[in-house]
Amino acid sequence: MSNARATHLTRRGILAAGGALGLGAALAACGDDDAKSGGSDATTAAKSGPWSFKDDRGKTVKLDETPKNIVAFTGVAAALYDYGIGVKGVFGPTKTKDGKPDVQAGDMDISKVTILGNVWDQFNVEKYAALAPDVLISTMFDGAGTLWYVPEASKDKIAQLAPSVGISVYDRQLTEPLQRMWALAASLGADMKAAKVTDAKKRFEEAAARLRKAAKAKPEIKVMAASAADTLFYVSGTNLSIDLEYFKALGVNFVEPPEKAKAKGGGWYESLSWENVDKYAADIIMMDDRTSAIQPADITKPTWKKLPAVKAGQVISRSPEPILSYDKCTPLLTSLAEALEKAKKVS
Repeated sequence: MSNARATHLTRRGILAAGGALGLGAALAACGDDDAKSGGSDATTAAKSGPWSFKDDRGKTVKLDETPKNIVAFTGVAAALYDYGIGVKGVFGPTKTKDGKPDVQAGDMDISKVTILGNVWDQFNVEKYAALAPDVLISTMFDGAGTLWYVPEASKDKIAQLAPSVGISVYDRQLTEPLQRMWALAASLGADMKAAKVTDAKKRFEEAAARLRKAAKAKPEIKVMAASAADTLFYVSGTNLSIDLEYFKALGVNFVEPPEKAKAKGGGWYESLSWENVDKYAADIIMMDDRTSAIQPADITKPTWKKLPAVKAGQVISRSPEPILSYDKCTPLLTSLAEALEKAKKVS
C-alpha cells in the first residue's frame, strides 16, 4: 500500500479515504449504472456572463457562460442541490441495490439526473458526452489532484469532453471544504443570502459550539471511528479525514491507531480481524454509514456484540464522505454532541 500522501493511491487506499470500508461484494452491492434521464429539480439560478473558478489543484476554469450542464460526483451534486444548483448527471454511489437514494445523494431526486456510474470504476463516457457537459466537479482524497470516482482508465477521455473542478477533502478540517463548496455554489449563481442558506450556516455554527462544550465536559470519553466489512474491522485515525480532524480540533478524544499500524491503510486506518476488535478501549463508536460498509444492525460477530460501547448502546453513525453543505453537516456535529452528552464511561 502506498502512503496516502504519495502521488498515487491504490484502489483500496482511495476507497478507504475518510474512513475504511469493505470491498468486494459489499462494494458491488452499491447498485448498477442504469441511467435516469432529465435534470435535478434544484433550480440553477440565472447568471449570465463569463465564469471562472480556481479549484483546489490551483487550476482556474474559465468559460464564456456560467455552467448549466453540470456533471458531478454524487456527494458534490447533493451539496450543490442544497444551495439551489441543479446538475444534469452524477457519478458515484447514487442508488442502492433496491433502487432507493444512496445516503450520499442527500435530498436530490435521483430519478431526475442521469446516473453515469453507481460503483467504483464505473463511468459511462458515451452518456457523459451526450449530456454536452460544461463542467465536471468532484472531490479529491489525495494531494495529487485525483478526481474522486473518475476512473483511471477513462480519465483522459473524460477530460477531453469538459473542464473539471476539484474540491479537496484531504488532510484539512471540515470547515475548509465547506467554505470552498459555498464559494463554488455562489460562483454558479446560488443565492447565498437566502434564509435557507444563512440559517443552515448558523445552525452549523451552533452545533459546533455544542460539540465543543460537550467534549470539554467529558474529556474522559473515548471515541472510536470505525467501519465494518465481512472479514475485517477498520479503525480510522483522525489525521487526513476532514470530519475527524475537525471534531478533534473541537476537543473530542479519539482512539488513534499508531502510524505503523495505519501504514497498510495508506495512513488512514488500521485493519483488524474480528477477533481483535477489542484492541482499543472506546466509550462511543462511530460507524461508517456508507452503503459499501456493513451497518451496525447487520453485524453478527460475537466479538462486536461484546464491546462495552455496543452493549451500552453507545454506537452512532459517521459520514466519512460528508455532503459539503452546512445543512447536511450540522446533523453530524449534533449527533456526536448528543452522544457525548449522554455517554457513560464504559471502557
